[in-house]
Amino acid sequence: MARSKKKLGEILVGWGLINSTQADKAAQTAKASGKRMGDALVELGFANEDQVSKALAHQFGMEYVDIGAQGMATKIDLKLIPDDLVKKFLVLPMSKNNGRLQLVIHDPMDLEMLDMLRFRLNVEVEPKLAPKSQIKRFLEGGPGGKQEKMVGPTDSLISESMDRTVDRSVDRSMDKSIDIASEDAPIVRLCNRILTEAVKMRASDIHIEPMADRVRLRYRIDGVCIERDNLPARMQNALLSRVKLMSSMNIAEKRVPQDGRIKLPVDEVNIDFRVSACPAYHGESVVLRILRPESVRIGLVNIGFEQDTLTTFNKIIRRPNGIFLVTGPTGSGKTTTLYSALDTLNRPDKKIITAEDPVEYAFAGINQCQIRESIGLTFSAILKSMLRQAPNIILVGEIRDKEVAEIAIQAALTGHLVFSTLHTNDAPSAITRLIDMGVKPFLVASSIQAVLAQRLIRIICKQCKTVDTAPDPKFMQLTGITAEEGAGKVMKGTGCDNCNRTGYRGRQGIFEMMVMNSSIRDLAFKLAPVSDLRHAALQSGMRPLVGDGKIKILTGRSTPDEIARSTQVDLDNVAKGAA
Repeated sequence: MARSKKKLGEILVGWGLINSTQADKAAQTAKASGKRMGDALVELGFANEDQVSKALAHQFGMEYVDIGAQGMATKIDLKLIPDDLVKKFLVLPMSKNNGRLQLVIHDPMDLEMLDMLRFRLNVEVEPKLAPKSQIKRFLEGGPGGKQEKMVGPTDSLISESMDRTVDRSVDRSMDKSIDIASEDAPIVRLCNRILTEAVKMRASDIHIEPMADRVRLRYRIDGVCIERDNLPARMQNALLSRVKLMSSMNIAEKRVPQDGRIKLPVDEVNIDFRVSACPAYHGESVVLRILRPESVRIGLVNIGFEQDTLTTFNKIIRRPNGIFLVTGPTGSGKTTTLYSALDTLNRPDKKIITAEDPVEYAFAGINQCQIRESIGLTFSAILKSMLRQAPNIILVGEIRDKEVAEIAIQAALTGHLVFSTLHTNDAPSAITRLIDMGVKPFLVASSIQAVLAQRLIRIICKQCKTVDTAPDPKFMQLTGITAEEGAGKVMKGTGCDNCNRTGYRGRQGIFEMMVMNSSIRDLAFKLAPVSDLRHAALQSGMRPLVGDGKIKILTGRSTPDEIARSTQVDLDNVAKGAA
C-alpha cells in the first residue's frame, strides 16, 4: 500500500469537506481521548464515515469499495474464508486467484490483522477499504439489514488491533507461558477494556459465561441483559484467570464458588466491582457487579418517589424507634433506597451502625461492619454487639432467619430505629414472611412501623421521546389507563444513539408504602392472610406498585409495557385487594 504523505485532515480540507479549524479541533480531540483522527471527525460531526473512509483509502493508496452499490453484493464470496474470521475481524472476501485474496477491510492501519490473516489463510492479501458500518450491514442481511446486536463505543471487543494479539497470547497461556500479571499482556488490556467499557455504557453488571464453543459476554444495562460479544473458547482460561487474579481469588480453585472485589479507576473515578465466580458445566461463570459511589447519593427525590410517598418516607425514617423494611426481588434497588435514607440521616448527632454482607459502599461517618461467617461474625453476632455500642440507627443488610429477625425486633422495641430488607413481592407479604420465620405475631405487629415495596423501571430516553399515538390496549388495560385518560399523555422512545436504540435510558423506582396502623396490626396479630392485609392497606391509602407506575406513565416518564413487565406479579394482587 503506497501511503500519501498528506495527513487525513489535510486531505479532507483539500477536498473542501472540512475547514482547517475543524481539522485542528478534531486533531486535539483525538489526541486528548486517544482516538483515531477519523473517529474524532465523525463524532464531532465534521465528516461522515464514508468521507473519512474515502480519505483513508486515498491516504493509503487503496481502492475504496462502496458495498451498497448495485451489483457489489454478487462480488463478495463469504465462503472464501472461515465464518469466524469474517465476524471476528469484520472483513469481506471478494475473490481469490493464484494465492492472492482480495479482501475488504475497514481499518488500513491494522497491520497485525493482515499479518494474522496471511498466516492463517496462507495467502497474500490485497486489501480494499470500506466503512465499517457498510460491512456490518452486509453481514447482518444487506444494506438495509436490521441490526440485532447492540453496538457500543466499540463494535467488537476483539475485532480491533489491540485484541488481535490476544489470540497468540492465549495460545501461549494454554502452554503456561503467558505472564497474566504483566500489565503489557494483551489479555490484561482486554480485561481492562471490558471493565472500562461496561462502566461507560452504564452497565450494572458484567456476565462472563463459558459455553461449549465460545465465551459469551453480556452487560446488564437498565436492568436488561444484552449480549455484547462472543469470545473464542480458547480465551476462556486466560480471561477467567485474569479476572480472578484482579479480584484476589484463588486461581487454582475451580470447584467451589468464590467472591472477590476489584477497584479500577475509570475516567478518574474509582469504581468497585463485586466479583462472583461459580462453577458451571463448561467452566466457571463470572459475574462482576459494578458499584458506583454516586448511585446511592442521588437524593431521595431523584430515586422516583412521588411527593406524597416521599413525605411519608421522610416521616418514617425520622422516627426514634421501630423497624422500617424495604422489600423486593434482587436488583430492585433496595440497597440504594436504604443508603439514600442513611445519607439523609448521617449527621454528627446520630450514631449509625450497619451489618452488611458485603459492604457495598463506604460512607464517612457511618460504622459499617462486614459479615464474615467463616469466623463466626454473623448477622446475629454483629447485631448483639451493636446494641452495646449505643447506636441511634441500625441497618441490617437482610433479615434472613428467625434469630436475626428477633434481635432486630428487640432493638426496635428498646429504642432503636432499625432499617432492613426482605425478599417479598409486595409490602403486606413482609408481615406473613416474618411470622413464617417463627417470629411471634405480637412482636411483628408492635415493632414494624412501615414496609416499602419497590421495583426499578426503565425511563424513556429524553432525546427520542415522542407521543405514543397508538399504545397497546393490552398494556393500557393492565396498568388501568383508559384511552381517554391516556390521550396525548402516553409517551414512548423511538430509539436513538443516546439510548442504544432501546428507547429507554436510566431507571427510577416505583413504590408502594404500607404504613402500619391499628387495623393492620390487629390483622397481623390474628395471623390474617396476605389478601386481608393487602385489602386493609389499600383501604388505608396505600398506593400499589402498578398505581405508582400509572403516575409514571401519565407524566411521560415510562411506558405501559414497561410498568406491566415490572409489576406483572402484582397485578392480580391489585385486583384482589381492590375487590
